[in-house]
This record gives sequence, C-alpha cells and structure tokens, in this order.
Amino acid sequence: MADKLRIGIIGTGGIAHAHANSYKKMPDVEVVAGADIIPGKARKFLDEFGWTDAAAYETHEELCKRDDIDAVSVCTYNGQHAVCAIAALESGKHVLLEKPMCVTLAEGIDIMRAEKKSGKILTVGFQPRYNNNCRKIKRIVESGELGRIYYVQIGGSRRRGIPGSTFIDKDKAVFGAIGDLGCYSLDLSLNSIGYPKPLSVSAYTSDFFGKNPKYYPEADRFSVDDFSAAFIRLEGDIILDYRMAWAMHMDICSDFIILGTDAGLKATAPSPNPLWGSIISGDIAGLYLMHDQCGEPVTTPLSLEQTRGDIFFMKVRDFVDQVEKGGTAPIPTSQIIYNQAILDAMLTSAREKCEVKIEIPEI
Repeated sequence: MADKLRIGIIGTGGIAHAHANSYKKMPDVEVVAGADIIPGKARKFLDEFGWTDAAAYETHEELCKRDDIDAVSVCTYNGQHAVCAIAALESGKHVLLEKPMCVTLAEGIDIMRAEKKSGKILTVGFQPRYNNNCRKIKRIVESGELGRIYYVQIGGSRRRGIPGSTFIDKDKAVFGAIGDLGCYSLDLSLNSIGYPKPLSVSAYTSDFFGKNPKYYPEADRFSVDDFSAAFIRLEGDIILDYRMAWAMHMDICSDFIILGTDAGLKATAPSPNPLWGSIISGDIAGLYLMHDQCGEPVTTPLSLEQTRGDIFFMKVRDFVDQVEKGGTAPIPTSQIIYNQAILDAMLTSAREKCEVKIEIPEI
C-alpha cells in the first residue's frame, strides 16, 4: 500500500459528496478516481473537490481495473449497489457500500460470497451507529436491565418529505421510503437487541402521496412506496413492529420502544418538527426507563449523550482505519444480510398480501 490510502468513488451523485467531504479531511487518504454513468459527471465532481489529477470514468468496470486503487466508496442508486460492490471486491478492493446493502436477498448473498472469496473488507453505511444515544440504547439492552426482550416498536416518519431524483424511480431505487429510511430503522432496532435472525414478515405499502400531484409535483414519475408497515417475527420469539413514511397526515409515528420482562425503554422523537420526525439518526428528544420500584410503576428519565463530531465522517474514518490496519468490517455483512432479507421480504409480502417466510443460506 502506498503512503496514502488510494480511494475511488463509484457514483458521484448526492451521497457521494458526503463521502468526498469526509475523505477530504483525511491527510492519509487520496481520492484518485471517480466513475459515473452520466458523461462528464464524474469529472465535474472530482474537479469540484479539487481533485483535478484524479481520473474520471463512465463505468465502474474501468475504475475497478486499476490496480493502484486500494478501496472504493459505492455511492450509486440502489439497483447498482450489488454489481458495483462485487466488481470492486473481485478486483481486490475494499468496499464502503452505501445503504441499503442492495435490493434483494439474493444480491446480498452474492455480495457476501464475493467478499468472502476476496478476503477484503466490505462495510455497509449505517452512520447512526456512531451516535452516542444509539450506542447508549444498545448498552442498556446488553446490561440486562430490561430482562428478556419480546417486543420492539420502531419507525421513521415525515409528515412531508418525499425526495426526488432516482429515489422515486422504481427502476433505479426499487423501493422508496423502505430503502431510504426503513433500512436505518431496521438497523437501529436490530443492532440494539443483538441482530436476531428474522423469520417472517407481513408487510403493507402504499403510494397515496407520491402519486398525487396535490402533494408531490413529480407524481407522474413516482413509482415506489411512500409508506410502509410491517410485523416482523425474529428469532427468540421477538416481535418487531415497524412503520415508515415519507408523507402522511400525522406528525410522528416513530417513537422507539423496547419491551422487556423486567423493564421497558422508550426513546421519543423531537417535537414539534414539521418535516422530520424520526429518531433513526439518534436525534432523540427523551429517553425513559419504565419499570417497577417498591411495587409501583415508575418512569425514570435517562440522560442523553452528546455526540461530538460528524457521525458520517466517523463512519468513513472507521472504514479507512480498518483497511489501514488490516482489521475487520465495522458494520459487517453478516449482520446487514438480515436487514436486507427483511427489506426484500417486505416488498414480496406487500405485493402478494401475505406473510413471507425468510430463509437465509449459510455462506
């Protein structure tokens, strides 16, 4: 490896800018290439960040052919996550893969097989894990204070907040609010309770707001979900009650609740907030322990913890650190494949209007 870790960025749209801003702050990193299928887009992106000597490509294959690139950020739209991640792994590069992992369980399995064969690191981009309040929730569960966990309620909700670009195009994004925000909710809840294996999903999706020009100006090209709900059975006889909205006639539906046999934990969303009502990024208004004391029900407010620094930068920095020291993936595919299995099953269940069993093969 050279004195600096040499990075390529595949996909130079919106989220790539966050990756670029993070890499720009690292003296031990050099961005040497970018790729985007839109002619001229990668060149413009690289020049924007002052990387005028970096090479611009119009395909990920061209970028991956370079032997002098150590690692890549995959920042494409969802439908291209798998093909780009696998190509990078097969060419001997470490991968920071933006969320969601991909669009189907089968793709996720293919990614894991390529990762295992390559011996390289692949980590998936869930930066809320670096928020101190999200970490505190996980510590509370791990302490045993709640007893045996049997029910979790999670969500992320916007009263109005449908994005644009490729986010609303089924051919590119495949899913809407499910893949944009839902995967964050799943990771927060599953990571907090130790990532138990999902067994089955019964889900519902709708698109009443995205396809209505009264609420969304690009209704004519909207082809994904803007609301979803699901009842997810997990190993250990745990139920995960999930809901997600880009738009709805309600303020919030996203408090995070964990019920245990000895106590319950509740994280409340900020309010009032006209657009974003979710706690999935760690933006928590309050954290409460519900328990009994001297035979009486008691609610104990818990202190919130400030996160110093940019959690997105922390995510990228952690990836770089692990690559440089020959470590392991900070957010491993062995966990996120469960997240991906649920996303896939949600689409199938909503389409077929029935419960779907999840089967994940050994890899």
